[in-house]
Amino acid sequence: MTTPVTGVVAEDEALFRDALVALLREEWPALEIVATCEDGGAALEAIGEHRPDVAFLDIRMPGLTGLEVAAATAESSPATRIVFVTAYDQYAIQAFERGAVDYLLKPIQRERLVATIARLRARTGTTTGGSEALAALIKELGIALPAARAAEPPLAWITASAGKETRLIMVDDVAYFKSDNKYTTVMTAQGEALLRTPLHELLAKLDPVHFKQIHRSTIVNMRMVAAVVLDESGRGTMRLKNRPETLAVSLTFMPLFRNM
Repeated sequence: MTTPVTGVVAEDEALFRDALVALLREEWPALEIVATCEDGGAALEAIGEHRPDVAFLDIRMPGLTGLEVAAATAESSPATRIVFVTAYDQYAIQAFERGAVDYLLKPIQRERLVATIARLRARTGTTTGGSEALAALIKELGIALPAARAAEPPLAWITASAGKETRLIMVDDVAYFKSDNKYTTVMTAQGEALLRTPLHELLAKLDPVHFKQIHRSTIVNMRMVAAVVLDESGRGTMRLKNRPETLAVSLTFMPLFRNM
């Protein structure tokens, strides 16, 4: 009897995501896909919740990159095998191969996926290359990643409502964004306003260098962070420079702040 294997697929482009899921179901029937995600934050939470055997991570995702998710996964779910999905050039591919990292090139070829599945089956139950190896890979590709993600300039300003008033707010002045049903609350030193854009849509438009997701419902401007305090359970609390309240850092996202 075939032992069930669990997997997470994270890809922000729906067509690529659906195509990969369909191919996996055809070529790896024993794989149970427990979550599909369209951004890095959702992927990290899904991996933390399900502890899957394998995670297919797109390199270019809103919020956290696939590399950042992988680095955090090495700590939160070390048995999860990582497969990067990428359209990167040969330089990046050589970096993946030197690190013995599984990867798939877009558009995904069935033959390549079959070979990757064979390697994953052989390695099931082993750990990943470790946080140090992944950190080295992130450092090597660190210059290329921001350039690759900068096809459109990040959001510089927004218009948000505060009562009957519509405010023009520079994104650099925002302390954090918090999900409010279909809307998003914008918090600045001067107070709060309401933005008619869901958090997950906003995430794709922000500068990923300065804005990080710390919880399913919260994106913070890292330039406004004073400190992150870790409690005995491993959860974190974030103090801000210009706001009196503290923010909860989800246990899943804490590995991103270990070096703060």
